[in-house]
Amino acid sequence: MKKSEVENIKIENYNYSLPDEKIAKYPLVKRDSSKLLLFEKDNISTIDFSKISTQILEDSLLIFNDTRVIHARLIFEKSTGAVIEVFCLSPCEPMDYLMNFQQRKKCSWHCLIGNAKRWKEDVLTMQVSVNGVGVLLAAKKTDKTENDTVVEFSWNNSNITFSELLEVAGKLPIPPYLNRASETRDDETYQTIYSAVEGSVAAPTAGLHFTPEVMNSLAEKGVKTAGVTLHVGAGTFKPVKSETIAGHDMHTEFISVSRETVLALYENKKDVIVVGTTSMRTVESLYYVGKKILQNPEIEVSNLMVSQWEPYEEENPVSPELALKAILDYLDRNKQQELITATQIIIAPGYTFHYPQAIITNFHQPQSTLLLLIAAFIGKDWRRVYDYALQNNYRFLSYGDSSLLFK
Repeated sequence: MKKSEVENIKIENYNYSLPDEKIAKYPLVKRDSSKLLLFEKDNISTIDFSKISTQILEDSLLIFNDTRVIHARLIFEKSTGAVIEVFCLSPCEPMDYLMNFQQRKKCSWHCLIGNAKRWKEDVLTMQVSVNGVGVLLAAKKTDKTENDTVVEFSWNNSNITFSELLEVAGKLPIPPYLNRASETRDDETYQTIYSAVEGSVAAPTAGLHFTPEVMNSLAEKGVKTAGVTLHVGAGTFKPVKSETIAGHDMHTEFISVSRETVLALYENKKDVIVVGTTSMRTVESLYYVGKKILQNPEIEVSNLMVSQWEPYEEENPVSPELALKAILDYLDRNKQQELITATQIIIAPGYTFHYPQAIITNFHQPQSTLLLLIAAFIGKDWRRVYDYALQNNYRFLSYGDSSLLFK
């Protein structure tokens, strides 16, 4: 579909009534006891998530997002009693996530500021204890952009990394629509069991249903697995406020894909099933990265980012396999084991999918870009699926139930 047609999609056509009582405020005690809605060849049914391996063919490739949610909300209290929230969105200096987390003196982040009017030019401080050692954390505003504020953090103990500091000083940023404060239990329940790479400010929630037992049943079935990393930004909760999606600016998110995963995709002969919309956005972005490389084999890594409207401006499409082969060759030429870039891709009705045949995903907010992605994948049947879920007491959003949707 042409860019102009996609841009003119009216977001009101992707609305539905979501009563508050349908939103799961807490997870189930046992992750895999959630409901799983199955949609394939126009048929809709329900099973327990624990039985998902019965629905996936042997040798299928299941792709997970292995990002880990950080304690991104820092609450500072001024001497006046004013409370300032500093919400860390993405690293500024150093820009690399791993390098930033390993800093031992200072670093800076792009942040959202709560109660910003009460924070003038003064330095905020917080006394915390890391492994029994007292540390003074300071925060200073250094720049203001259109969408956020750059905050420099510094601390008085060079034996402590920023990652260690954030873990004890910050709070887990659970979704705003839960309308509650984060609790100790969220530290475990709002992380997937395979989370490994720190960086997200929101969980890839489709993965929250997986347990060691489910993973074992998939392995016994002969299902292959691979990981990607997309650090989920706060923009994932940003509603589409414009009448058409042309007026919505998609958030940019960091992605990292190992050569091993690209090779698994390239060699795969059976179904590719992505776990969550973040995995979908990562995997589909690979096509456009590969195409850039084909057009310019010497392209700089900084120019590999996939922009919002790129899929709808495409000329001279290439085969999905050729795009993956281009990435493999690029990594080999540059002696790299992983592709690191960013994506701003918006997947909306009219989008052409290149790799996944199915997606495992939760039920998303009305008029959201996540719902647009689902509508792009299964077409107008998204409304049938959501009506079925509402009528059959499914639990919605981050801590809710799940679905397995075939294209």
